[in-house]
Amino acid sequence: VTNGGKTTLAEKLKKMLPNCDIISQDDFFKPESEVETDERGFKLYDVLDALYMDEMVKSIRNWMKSPTRSGVVTQEPQNTCDNLKDTEDVYILIVEGFLLYNYEPLNELWSRRYFLTLPYEECKRRRSTRVYQPADTPGYFDGHVWPMYLKYKNELEENASNIVYLDGTKSQEELLSCVYSDIIQELKKLRE
Repeated sequence: VTNGGKTTLAEKLKKMLPNCDIISQDDFFKPESEVETDERGFKLYDVLDALYMDEMVKSIRNWMKSPTRSGVVTQEPQNTCDNLKDTEDVYILIVEGFLLYNYEPLNELWSRRYFLTLPYEECKRRRSTRVYQPADTPGYFDGHVWPMYLKYKNELEENASNIVYLDGTKSQEELLSCVYSDIIQELKKLRE
């Protein structure tokens, strides 16, 4: 969901996990001139066609081939604990975005999937506090953003599995603790 805390969560996890890097879907938006406009004059940014998804897949695959040459700085995580011992040879890529699980070529790549949700009113409130380039036009949230979120969320619920749904109204600390604990469990499985 837009403004659900995806980027914030990813950045906090990166600081806590060893050998961790992030690829953000926002970095793959097409220029405004290439984004379609509907009959109401809304730029259709909340659809897969507004993104260079093939380039995103290529970036992820390149990282997977050679994570040590990806620019990841190998450093001690801020919150070192016994849970992270023997993980120096593990590399973690966090891919964050709003249409990740609806793009079939990506679905074979995920080890874990998290999906942040927000109720309509909270999402609209948060969106209204952000400045976008280009700026949201009047009615854009209700006319395009929220309907596209619902459409893709419904598709996701019908077609995808093994997704951990997270309540975006919870505190950043609660969300971070939940996902971090889950990742630690996955790392433990790798060591077994």
